[in-house]
This record gives sequence, C-alpha cells and structure tokens, in this order.
Amino acid sequence: MALFRSLVQSGRSVVSVTLRREFHRTSPASLQVTVRDALNQAMDEELERDERVFLLGEEVAQYDGAYKVSRGLWKKYGDKRIIDTPITEMGFAGIAVGAAMAGLRPICEFMTFNFSMQAIDQVINSAAKTYYMSSGMQPVSIVFRGPNGAAAGVAAQHSQCFAAWYGHCPGLKVLSPWNAEDAKGLLKSAIRDDNPVVFLENEMMYSVPFEMSEEAQSKDFLIPIGKAKIERQGSNITLVSHSRYVGHCLEAAAVLAKEGIECEVINLRSIRPLDMEAVENSVKKTSHLVTVEGGWPQFGVGAEVCARIMEGPAFNYLDAPASRVTGVDIPMPYAKILEDHSVPQIKDIIFAVKKTLNV
Repeated sequence: MALFRSLVQSGRSVVSVTLRREFHRTSPASLQVTVRDALNQAMDEELERDERVFLLGEEVAQYDGAYKVSRGLWKKYGDKRIIDTPITEMGFAGIAVGAAMAGLRPICEFMTFNFSMQAIDQVINSAAKTYYMSSGMQPVSIVFRGPNGAAAGVAAQHSQCFAAWYGHCPGLKVLSPWNAEDAKGLLKSAIRDDNPVVFLENEMMYSVPFEMSEEAQSKDFLIPIGKAKIERQGSNITLVSHSRYVGHCLEAAAVLAKEGIECEVINLRSIRPLDMEAVENSVKKTSHLVTVEGGWPQFGVGAEVCARIMEGPAFNYLDAPASRVTGVDIPMPYAKILEDHSVPQIKDIIFAVKKTLNV
C-alpha cells in the first residue's frame, strides 16, 4: 500500500512537472476574430473611453448596422450616441462635420463609400480644408467609415474603390485595413486623431476571421497611422498592396515560393500618408516591384507608389520596370464571369511577378 501511494504521488509529481513545462511552452493567447467584430470592438472601446465619441449613419442603431458592424452598441449606449439617420448622406455628413467643429468626435458611417459621393463636398471642402483655412485654429476630428471597393454582384454604381479619390486630397488621412488587427488598431487611432480620417473597409472581408494577438486584444492597442507592415519577408520581388488584395498577394507568394521565387509582401495600411520608406527599403533589397490594388489603373494608388519609387533613391536599385496589377479600366459589369475578370485575381499577380522577373 505504501509502495502504491508512493507511485501515485510520484506520478502526480511527473504529471505536474510536465503540465508546468507545457504551460510555459505555449505561445501567447490569441483569438480568431472577424474583421467585423474587430471594428465593433474598436468602436465600443472608444465610445466607452471618450464620451465625445458617437456614431451616426443609416441603420447603425436599432438594426445594428447594414453589415452588423455596430451590433449591440445602440443597446449599450442609447439614442444619444448611436444615431439612426435619414437616407441623406449630404445631410448627416454635414451634421457630423459640424459636431466635430463643436468639439465632439463623430464616427460617420456610409453604408457604402459609393454613397459618399453624395456627401463629398462635406468630406473635402468642410472637413479636409477647415484646419488649414482657419490657420490651425479649428480642428475637425471625425472618422468617415464604411465598406469600400468591389463587393459581389452589385454592378457599376456600387463597386468603386475610393482610395485614390480621397488619397488625392490634402487635409485628409486615408486608411485601408486588411485583417482584424489592422481594423481594430487603425480605427482606434483614427477616432483619437485630431484630423479628418477616411477609413476604407471592405465588405468581402467583414466575415473573414484572423488570429488576433494578445497585444491586440488590449484596450490600449493602437496601430500608428502612416506605417506599413511587412506581412511576408522575401528577397526576389516586392508586392505592395492594401485592403483585400494583401491576402491575394500572400496567396500568390505561397504559390511562387514553391517555384523558388520569394516575394516580400507589404500591407500599406495607410494610403495617406504613404509609408514610402518601407517600400523603398524593400525595393532596395529585392530590386523588383509589383503593386496590387482593386481600383482603376489611371492615377491609382499603385501609380503613385511607382512614381515615388522612380523619383526617389530606390529607383537605381530596380533591375526591371515596376509593374501594376489593378482593376480593369471599365465600369464594373454585373455578370459574375465579367466581374471576376474585372478585378485582380491571384493568377494575375503570379503572371505580373514572372513577367517582371522575366522567368
């Protein structure tokens, strides 16, 4: 009996030591979080942190948002801070800009950025220019957010990417997140920023889950505006993208790696300001550049990146002309097969990489 008790205690001791070792070996806690839930967390935390923050837009309150991004916020914060508006973008964008001028921090949701064209005078002439025109006396702390770019089956009038449109305008900051950490960290930074921020989400990414690190789960987690992120290290060619197409670049890179081509993938995160230092440093290493975006080619984000590379110190490191993968230069067709041919596919990125490398 004494021998049995000794063996049991010994066994417990071994198990205990093993468990302790395994516990110390585990990586920091991470969660699978969708982009939708990450955006919701960001707004919830900032609404709780700062009573000046409020959300307004079409169906954001009682309906929980057209894409359920604001789910639960109206029940938690009530009518004064989560405000349903009439279907009048010019009207509620103007109200939001006026509130920002009065010292509040509104989050103005467009059901889609295609509808922001109804309010573009408020975004550009009222929000973006006031700080400059007032000699720095009148800040406009506001976030314009909502889905941007092509979705699926919504045709020409609801499929535009506005990254280049708003990125063209001084006075705005323009952000374009890809994954859940981008969405949460950038939106929190945007809400706290004293400048007007255009925050371009993507409808096709809302339900996509990503691993969120323990750091990103903190209420203090912020991603600095204007800083790109290298999502994959590589030595042969640089792929620069934003929003949904960062994922396409990573998938293309995985395919190309099997053929011995190592792609460095840069997630811009910020369209204005652009982190050209990150792009230049990568091009100096790889000597090749391909930009990838869902918008139209003329005067696009990729065109700006390529122009700045040509004008800057990294140009002399290029071994081949930079190339662009973009949406096709037409209004978006409705038919699915035509729609698929109108936006970048993984095979298009692979083709552009091989053409640039001449392999």
